[in-house]
Amino acid sequence: MTTGSTTTGALAESLDDIRSAARIVREHVGQMESTADMQTLGEGIGASWQEISYDQLTAQDVTESTELDNPQQLADNLLTVTPSMIQIETFLTDNLVAKMNRKGLAETGGLAMSAIRRRKNADGLALFASAGTELAGAGTTLTSGHITAGVSRILADANEPPPDSTTMYFVAHGYQLKDLEDELNAGAGTYPLPAGLSEDVFRNGLRGQVGGALIKVDGNIQVITGDDVRGGVFAGGKGGAVVRVQGMALKVETYRRPMRGGGGDSVFIRDDYAWGERSAGNWLYGVLSDGTAPTS
Repeated sequence: MTTGSTTTGALAESLDDIRSAARIVREHVGQMESTADMQTLGEGIGASWQEISYDQLTAQDVTESTELDNPQQLADNLLTVTPSMIQIETFLTDNLVAKMNRKGLAETGGLAMSAIRRRKNADGLALFASAGTELAGAGTTLTSGHITAGVSRILADANEPPPDSTTMYFVAHGYQLKDLEDELNAGAGTYPLPAGLSEDVFRNGLRGQVGGALIKVDGNIQVITGDDVRGGVFAGGKGGAVVRVQGMALKVETYRRPMRGGGGDSVFIRDDYAWGERSAGNWLYGVLSDGTAPTS
């Protein structure tokens, strides 16, 4: 006969193994769709969304004795954006669903949709790598001057300034934002810090705008070879540089599979979209800069 106090160790086999809480791994919120000109490909009009633009004409001097016979020829350009599909499947067996922790099961429902959103945002961020002009450069510490240079070049573009309806955006990695904050806080070692922009950034971090560009921090921007990151300055919104075309609407379907694993349900999510650049080379600038993880 065993003597002594009865503890949890003594009756370990009698204790239920229950998860008290569950969570999914958090996602960075993608910023590209919030900055884009969202278009939909109509049904029955082919596989591509197309937009025509017409080049400028040139007026010439005349006098009262001029007999003008110099017609200006119209020229058109075609922007073509062709949506393509992505899809994801998940499969849960009946056996798993019956035995899985209810809190955990409830949390997993949004994982596949999060993967779709992340992929769409990543495809939009890829526009920055194909920009006709890139500011700053590999290994360069980002400064506000790089952002204001981009804004200035877009608004004063000799080929085509953006429409008044657009909003200037700077979509950035968090490390790029840190460099801008360091620039503004460079004098913070002298106290007391005078009230103003430097004090506000020192207390709350950089928010809002730089040089007229609204800052959007997107943690989905990947650190690339050499510890660099690439954001973008562009004229966004309606009529702006970044166009996101939706083809077929997002669709979720469930398919019963009694032959697999004792039975279960496959859930398929399909989306159909593409990203394009309007007025290519004029309204969007890539911003490549040092992306080394901050240490101070």
